[in-house]
Amino acid sequence: MRVFVTGGTGFVGANLVRLLLQEGYTVRALVRASSRLDNLQNLDVELVNGDLNDPELWQQMLGCQYVFHVAAHYSLWQKDREALYQNNVLGTRNVLTSAQKAGIEKTVYTSSVAAIGVGAAGTAVDETYQSPLEKLVGHYKKSKFLAEQEAMQAARNGQDVVVVNPASPIGAWDIKPTPTGDIILRFLRRQMPFYMQTGLNFIDVRDVAWGHLLALQRGRSGERYILGNQNLSLKQLLDELALITGLDAPKNGIPAWLPLSVAWFDEKILAQLGKPPSVPLDGVRMATQTMYYDASKAVRELGLPQSSLTVALQNAVDWFLSQGMCSPS
Repeated sequence: MRVFVTGGTGFVGANLVRLLLQEGYTVRALVRASSRLDNLQNLDVELVNGDLNDPELWQQMLGCQYVFHVAAHYSLWQKDREALYQNNVLGTRNVLTSAQKAGIEKTVYTSSVAAIGVGAAGTAVDETYQSPLEKLVGHYKKSKFLAEQEAMQAARNGQDVVVVNPASPIGAWDIKPTPTGDIILRFLRRQMPFYMQTGLNFIDVRDVAWGHLLALQRGRSGERYILGNQNLSLKQLLDELALITGLDAPKNGIPAWLPLSVAWFDEKILAQLGKPPSVPLDGVRMATQTMYYDASKAVRELGLPQSSLTVALQNAVDWFLSQGMCSPS
């Protein structure tokens, strides 16, 4: 069985590709000319050069039975608004159109819990919940919501499309890193003297990969499945990292207005002066919300694993150390 994967060079994609190979699938991965290929080195994967918005993308899919559309443009900088909608929304539309033209049997689209939004403070929400578009913080979340609507419309039109919504994955191959990986790296580099009062849903990235494959095997077209595990405050996560590493966790929280002020000055003043901002305003705005989710539907219908977060954190720490990424840059 040959599968076509977008985003295979990224964090979730690299773990998914490894799982697919382990389970006997043949993998064809779409990569851009500018992509870092470190995460796919020495793997038996067919690489094809292309772009999500290429109208001839369907030709790259010929001979494949399934598509995993994992790729997305991730940025919390407001200046990247146009690229977010071009790649995440229009790119997803083109991938789905191409899959249909190429005769793909089933597509798994990687959305995000970001597209679902957040409930009342401290409340975990499931797939039936949806924040209004105007309440979603930032253009990244809005673009992922609109991209998910493209997938749902394709399913309504008769295409076999399943949507998965990963929470915050933890583990190896976090090459960029992701926001969760950045938290772990900042902790390891001793660059986190304080913490914000926020919370997230965390999951082992290998379970996220399994969630994708299980969605292909068992997922129902037109349905979305939250791929998550445990809801933890940021303080709880940092305390767990302290137990694993022996490093001290930050003891004091900071009020939200302080990082919001810094981020506003960074993006609205420094950026206008041509200086690179250090803190995205939308990122801080997101962190003022508690982002808790209920993944019981995916556990029940797909058999989503719920592996130990302690093991996932240890894997992440070990991988970052092995890559020499833990020294302050």
